[in-house]
This record gives sequence, C-alpha cells and structure tokens, in this order.
Amino acid sequence: MMVIQIVSLFPEMFVGPFQSSMIKKAQTHGLVDIRLIALRDFGVGPHKMTDDYPFGGGIGMLMRSDVVVPAVEWAQVHCHRPATILLTSPQGEIFDQELAKRLSTLEHVIIVAGHYEGIDERVITLLHPLEISVGDVILTGGELAAMVMVDAMTRLQPGVLGAENGTLDESFGTEGGLEAPQYTRPQTYRGLEVPSVLISGDHSRIRDWQQKEALERTRRRRPDLLDP
Repeated sequence: MMVIQIVSLFPEMFVGPFQSSMIKKAQTHGLVDIRLIALRDFGVGPHKMTDDYPFGGGIGMLMRSDVVVPAVEWAQVHCHRPATILLTSPQGEIFDQELAKRLSTLEHVIIVAGHYEGIDERVITLLHPLEISVGDVILTGGELAAMVMVDAMTRLQPGVLGAENGTLDESFGTEGGLEAPQYTRPQTYRGLEVPSVLISGDHSRIRDWQQKEALERTRRRRPDLLDP
C-alpha cells in the first residue's frame, strides 16, 4: 500500500476532494493511505508563525526552514518507511503522466505544498526534494497542485480503477498519444451518428480505426507528443 503524506498550511482544503470518487474508494479499500499534516502545528512562537520576510528585501513572505524541515522530519519518523519528498514549485519538473507512473510505484511519498512567495532555500538544501510543477501557471498555493498529483498517482494503484489494464488505453497511455474519439448511446443524436465501424462488431477494423483516429487527433492537437 502506498503512503502519501501531505504537509500543508491548509489541510482542510483536501477533505472534500479526498472523500469523493476514486480517491475515497482507494482509501476505503486500503489501496492507498493518505495522511494530512498541518504545517501550523510546527509553527514558531506563541502565534505559530510559519513564514517571514525575505532577507535582502522583496515582495511577499517565505515559508520558514525551521518550520518546514521539522514537519517533514516528523512525517518521515511516523511512517517508518523511506520517503521520497516532493515540493510543489513553479520552478520544478513538469508533472506529466510518465512522472505520475514513476511516482506511483513508490511506497512512501511526502508532498510539501508550497505557499506564499516561496520557500527558504535551505529547505531544498537540507531535504533534497523533487520539485514538481503542474504547469506554467502561478497558483495561490501548492494545495491544488498536490491534489492533482495525488489523484494521478492514486488511480494508477492496482485495483483502484477496477478493470485490469484500465489505464493503458487512454490519453498518454502506453503509446504516448491522445485517445481516439469515443461514443455511447444514443446511436443518433441531433442528426449526428456514431461511426459505423464502431457498431460493426469487427474488432480488427475497430482497433485500426481507433489507432488512426488517435494518431490524427494527436497530430492536430498535440504534435509535440509524436516521435519525429
């Protein structure tokens, strides 16, 4: 079972999303263990400060190293497993399906949700986290990015989606491109028909059609995914 610990200033943000759909199922069936750690519990002084002004000046506040590092160390000690530490950061490696697959094979992951203007560089020096970005966009905090990462890793755990090989024939699957168009009932809707090949019963023709359409869709929408 994969253990995911999330260190966050706002752990309450995760309650709703993690009590719904596949993530709830995965936890209920013991396929993944998600633990929320309130960074404020490790805050400094009577007001439990977690941030401060940057030395040298600048806009915004930075997360303190003497708060984040002890929180992560506490998480490591209370799991009794070696951990891979992840830090949400706009400067990090782009989170994609290949990275999600790699991370989903780990037994223990600690995600630090970044916040404010950034984080004291000594956190990175001491903890050596893998910095991960969910895209070239600035978020208010790393909580939403952490949710995306947890969802992507959780659905790849064996048994979560139910059907064996359920994650293979989808966008960014084993062939790396986008998925072919899909249809369901009704067969005719507002004058639009389901492609006849899909109701032909000829599985060889259907597979050929799906591969051709997937390649064409990838070429139009995401040519960067195609092998030159």
